[in-house]
Amino acid sequence: MDITGSTALVTGANRGLGREFAAQLLQRGAAKVYAAARDPRQVDVPGVEPMELDLLDPASIERAAAQAADVTLLVNNAGVTTGQNLVRGDLAGARREMDVNFWGTLGVTRAFADGLGRHGGGAVLNVLSALSWFSYNGATAYAASKAAEWSLTNATRVELAAQGTQVTGVALGAADTDMMAGYDGPLLDPADVVRIALDGLAAGVGEVLVDDWSRTARDGVASDPVEFYARVAAPGL
Repeated sequence: MDITGSTALVTGANRGLGREFAAQLLQRGAAKVYAAARDPRQVDVPGVEPMELDLLDPASIERAAAQAADVTLLVNNAGVTTGQNLVRGDLAGARREMDVNFWGTLGVTRAFADGLGRHGGGAVLNVLSALSWFSYNGATAYAASKAAEWSLTNATRVELAAQGTQVTGVALGAADTDMMAGYDGPLLDPADVVRIALDGLAAGVGEVLVDDWSRTARDGVASDPVEFYARVAAPGL
């Protein structure tokens, strides 16, 4: 994907990684960046075109696709976490995570897929998580939604290959964003996450693993789950 001269749309661009994606895409020579958010008044990146987009509202998604019919690069960054477990957590919160992280991402991708094809294929970049491959007690609902989004990413890559659309997933541990407020572990700099993600996109990488935690979790997919969870829980890892 050649970012220079591209027309990009970033979901959840009012803060965190989304805001950084919008800023760095402009720095890398994107001709236009639509910065989408539920409340576009919160978008404060100079040079972008703010846009209203609510992943829980199909009509909002369709309006955005009509307004931004020239998009050649779609960055599915918007997501939500409610800190719920699946078995004994709040089911409404778990459903909201799946509605946003899986169904919302799918809805946006479906709305823009034909336009990407008309413009030569372009690219889709999905922001995943190390929890796509690892369940954490206290956020198992989020992990399930991100595992579903990882599968969605692979399915999208298969389905859109014939029209020349590049699909890249980017996974990371914890970044210093509002979503991770209260987390007391080490945090990645959002600028570094986005730089690595866009480098991978430009290089044609299908799956960008930003940090050691995402690489460890990804490797665990090939392991026996009992052994893997015991290993990552060991002191000093």
